[in-house]
Amino acid sequence: MFSYKPQFSFSFPLQLMEAFINEYFDQNPISQVGIIITKNKRAEKLTELAGNPKKHIAALKKAADTVCVGEPSLYNSLNLAIQTLKHMPGHTSREILIILSSLTTCDPANIYELIKTLKSLKVRVSVIGLLAEIRVCTVLTRETGGSYHVILDESHFKELLILHVKPPPASSSSECSLIRMGFPQHTIASLTDQDAKPSFSMSHLDSGSGPGLSLGGYFCPQCHAKYTELPVECKVCGLTLVLAPHLARSFHHLFPLQAFIQRPVEEHQEDRFCRACQGELKDKNIFTCPSCHNVFCVECDLFIHDSLHCCPCCLHSQSAP
Repeated sequence: MFSYKPQFSFSFPLQLMEAFINEYFDQNPISQVGIIITKNKRAEKLTELAGNPKKHIAALKKAADTVCVGEPSLYNSLNLAIQTLKHMPGHTSREILIILSSLTTCDPANIYELIKTLKSLKVRVSVIGLLAEIRVCTVLTRETGGSYHVILDESHFKELLILHVKPPPASSSSECSLIRMGFPQHTIASLTDQDAKPSFSMSHLDSGSGPGLSLGGYFCPQCHAKYTELPVECKVCGLTLVLAPHLARSFHHLFPLQAFIQRPVEEHQEDRFCRACQGELKDKNIFTCPSCHNVFCVECDLFIHDSLHCCPCCLHSQSAP
């Protein structure tokens, strides 16, 4: 959701938003984003909720020529977002990020009643202010469990946006349900194959951009519709098409690895070597996995939590016969 008044260069937040969208989909490839802008006391959808980053970035570039006049309306913007989010299944994370550069909001009704609705629907709202803190945003973020920050400069704005790339861990009270997904393999027909015929992908027919006729692509395992890139929701049968790495990249955000227990190396009475790199434990502190109780050095602890996102010893014990 985006509100803006021309106190700064209009390209200043939009360029950072483009980078944010690219980073968001890199870390959350099976998630969806929608963009709403508010001006002149009204709110309108810039893009529908979708998982195609190119579509959102193209819309933002077009928005650079938009003249924002009048006051924004938090109420209308939040109410418009609710109309889409309330239909999302219970296992999803419903979040709204507001970027606001106005110190006022013109609302047609009591926004505090709308905040109660957001809370009942479990919609988490966060705000990044470009000017100064305002009370209504403080109440909004506190009641919905979001965060509220005001930027200091451009680099601080970038840092705050990156904080919203990583989704919150899945709640134990969240609904559990099976989600049907397809994992198509990329196939390329041989030019010498007489039966092979070039065809358009479904994404090309929808947007009119991208590659034209081609022999290869990802074919939906259910209806055999063709796509050139994943993830995507099949336009014919509605099946979500992903690759295994997409699913794995989203999974570790929702179910993060527990922090390892830090303790002095003197307390460790067994062999003093790291179970990951097999190096000698020379640091003052060691890190113990709370599940398998194996010990690791600080470098491996950082690598496991920042990059691997799973304990290698736990995986080894699970795969052992």
